[in-house]
Order: sequence, then C-alpha cells, then structure tokens
Amino acid sequence: KGTKMTEFWLISAPGEKTCQQTWEKLHAATTKHNNLSTNSKFNIPDLKVGTLDVLVGLSDELAKLDAFVESVVKKVAQYMADVLEDSKDKVQENLLANGVFFIIVLIKPSLSNPSSGLLEQQWQAEHRFCSSSLDTVPFLFIFKGVNQIDNDLKARASAYNNLKGNLQNLERKNAGSLLTRSLADIVKKEDFVLDSEYLVTLLVIVPKLNYNDWVKQYETLAEMVVPRSSNVLFEDQDSYLCNVTLFRKAVDDFKHKAREYKFMVRDFQYNEEEMKADKEEMNRLSTDKKKQFGPLVRWLKVNFSEAFIAWIHVKALRVFVESVLRYGLPVNFQAMLLQPNKKTMKKLREVLYDLYKHLDSSAAAIIDATMDIPGLNLSQQEYYPYVYYKIDCNLLEFK
Repeated sequence: KGTKMTEFWLISAPGEKTCQQTWEKLHAATTKHNNLSTNSKFNIPDLKVGTLDVLVGLSDELAKLDAFVESVVKKVAQYMADVLEDSKDKVQENLLANGVFFIIVLIKPSLSNPSSGLLEQQWQAEHRFCSSSLDTVPFLFIFKGVNQIDNDLKARASAYNNLKGNLQNLERKNAGSLLTRSLADIVKKEDFVLDSEYLVTLLVIVPKLNYNDWVKQYETLAEMVVPRSSNVLFEDQDSYLCNVTLFRKAVDDFKHKAREYKFMVRDFQYNEEEMKADKEEMNRLSTDKKKQFGPLVRWLKVNFSEAFIAWIHVKALRVFVESVLRYGLPVNFQAMLLQPNKKTMKKLREVLYDLYKHLDSSAAAIIDATMDIPGLNLSQQEYYPYVYYKIDCNLLEFK
C-alpha cells in the first residue's frame, strides 16, 4: 500500500454546503484509491479578517516568518544530531517522532473538550489569536519566541562546541604517534634518573623493524652510555618507546648517531606537575562535557517542540490568510492535513486536481499546459487550484 512519508500536506478547500461535506468528499476520494493518504481535519480558529490590503501584506510577512521558523527548527534538529555524535539513530526518537507526534497531537481533539483541538486551546491560551483581528495577530510573539530559541541555541552550541573542541585537542595529544603524543599516561618517575648533575635519561622512539639493532647498538652510539640502562616503556603499532641513561655531555653525540639508525630521540623533560595538570585538565573537561550533555539534550528536545509548534501555527495562519484571499468572504473553508503515501504521491496529486480544478481555471490551465515553456519552472512554485503548504519532516532525518 506504499509507505507513509514524514511529509504532510496542509490544504484547504471552500466549504460546500457545509465544511463537513468538503471534508467527507476529500476523505472519500483519497481512500477510494487504495489509501493515497492518511487524513485529518485541521481546525483553525475563526480569526477576524481585516481589509484585503492587510491580508496581502500578511501573506508576505507570513511567508518570511515561515522560512525563518523552519530554518530554526532544522538548526535545532541538526544540532541534536551533532550532539548525539555516535548515537545518530537516537535523533529519530528525540526529534522526528516528536515532529510527527506534535502534528498529530495538535489536530486531535482533546478528551476534555472534544470539539476543540489542542491547537485551538493553545492559541486561546498562549496567543489570544481567537479574539484578535488578523492584522494584530502577534507575529512578533511567534518571531520573538523563535528568535530567542535561535539566539539561545547559538550561545549554548558555542559553549558546548568550545568544550568539545578543547577536549578533542587534548585527546588528540593523548593519541597519535609516539613522536607527538602526550606521554603523561605512559612514563613513570622510576623510568628516569632525576636530579643528577652528570646523568640524564632520554626517551627514544625505536621502529619495531629496527629494534634488534637498537639492542645491539645503543650502548655504543656515544661514549658514556650507562650499560643496560634501556627498557621498553610502551609500544604502539609501529614503534617502541625506550629509555636510555647517559652522561649529559654525550647527549648531542648520541642524538646525532641515533638518527643515522632511524632512532628518534624525543624532546622530553620529566615534569610531574605539568603532567598532573594535563591529566586534571582532561578529567575536568571530560566531566564538564558529561555534565552539560544531559541538560543540553533536554533543552534541545523542549525547544525543538516549541519551535515546531510555532512552525505549525505559522502554517495554519498561512492557510487561513491564503484561503480568505482565494475563496473570499464570509470565511468558509475546511483545512485538512494529509500524510501522503510515498509510492502514490503522483496519483494523490491527480485526485486532488480532479477534485478542485474548478476552483481556479488559471491554475488548471497551468497544470494542463505542457510544462516545457522556456524560462518557466512552474514545478518550483507548487501552485495548485487549492491552498497547499508542505510540512516536511524529512528535513529532520539524519543518516
């Protein structure tokens, strides 16, 4: 029967004799053909309508607001994916399910008051849209709320990314080749001769292929090397880290000769304080990151839903304004939410076209015309005889 998409089409058509009849007609047409979509009524409260000029202005403002709110919804979703790093599959359950769930919840009537969907209750409670005329609908309210989320996201992301970056730098120092990596976790005090006026311990990186040469040669690479003073302290894939003790004045000679045999002397001073500070910094950053992770994910979830609900409100307002502009007054239209089946979207478009082509002959002509008019890319404009807006939750999927 085709798989459901996490894409919704919010459409509206004029009330026939009643709006219920418009709804039943759409529902019958899409279910008759093998369930082309899953449909719900989308109840929009009656808003007081201002002048035509006001509506045209609102239509433009709402288009901009829609694009802005959508961009914030996407940013929050994308950052959730970044923060969850290796658990990208969890993004779905943290966001996408919410996204789809919110639309469903917004349109399902609440149990306490079956005639009113949650969306309407929210509008009455939060936005007082219902009592306002459309030209005073607080766009500013939605914009301010979503703008605040956008700014907070920037600040939180910046702080968390900073922390993550510093931690990654330290982790890089603790990984990588023996020539560059931090040795704080590798060497111990007893590996060195310390505080001696004459003697010094060097650390040497010996390629595994040359290890036998090292064992044979190291005591004779310079004068004054302490016999049997070399041990393997650590190994990685390619090399051994060895120590060797010798007289200070022989160091330059030793380094020079060692290089000929591909033994690299590492520039390293044993400093317990410094190594301890490095370790503590690493632990501090790691603990900080863990501490911030939970609250950040919670903040992202809550604010994703806030931004998402705001986005659906904007879509609803756009449907209202566009429906009045297209179908005229008195306000008489039915808004409906369709979740198309992936495999039958083309068929669904055809069914909707047949149902509503009588509403707008110019749109019908455009769709009937052959589409290869040079310079006219109409598919981009998605103009249909009925009011149509897409809510694309596929934008919130991350691989």
